Amino acid sequence: MPHFFISSENINDNFITISDNENYRHLAKSLRIRRGEVLLFIDENQIQYETVVSDIDSSKIVCEIKTSYRSKRDLDFDLYLAQSPLRSDSQLTIMEKATELGVRGVYPVITDNCVLSSAMLSKKQEKWQKVMYEASKQCERAKIPTCFEITTLDEVLKNSFDKIIVFAERSTEQTLKQYLYKNKIQKGEKVLVIIGPEGGFSQREFVFFKERRLPLITLGDLILKADTAVITALGDIIYEYQG
Repeated sequence: MPHFFISSENINDNFITISDNENYRHLAKSLRIRRGEVLLFIDENQIQYETVVSDIDSSKIVCEIKTSYRSKRDLDFDLYLAQSPLRSDSQLTIMEKATELGVRGVYPVITDNCVLSSAMLSKKQEKWQKVMYEASKQCERAKIPTCFEITTLDEVLKNSFDKIIVFAERSTEQTLKQYLYKNKIQKGEKVLVIIGPEGGFSQREFVFFKERRLPLITLGDLILKADTAVITALGDIIYEYQG
């Protein structure tokens, strides 16, 4: 069951009142919820509420809280993705799946082999953020991840990260398992994953990574499409961390 994001200000005397246009229209008009139905909500403090609809009128929905608890739908380290955007459908899949896999945010980066121009990419940021918002509701994320503004690899690396992992199809040095065996991700760490476009990173970008002594990691002998590589890389990192 999807949950809906609310503010703690919506709560009063064990009842949640939904009157904002977006949630009201979705629940009342699209889902056609009725009295007695169960709804899930989560607030800015990551508190999950299981409720039952007690009243609906033309402007608001009132739900009685039956139980509440802190959400567990979150990683206990901060996972970020810097990725060279793909054409429409593939990129929408990446934003959705990255959200499901727990990323805190996605940096769309312009790379030498990126298929889209910066002007075109800037127009898509709002749509990508909406996809991440909807995916967060569907998979009960405790927090909505951020789609950052279009940027470059150089600008992304000006941010502070505890670990930066570059996945590449050539010039690789080690597997993810080998890297994480020596460099375990710790609780609370900030980890950046970098993945290139369908055409891969350019020779100039490989030099850029090596000059900064960033680890070049392989996902194996198979050549993966960029959207598959994103899902595989993020999933493998979570698996190795939890293992």
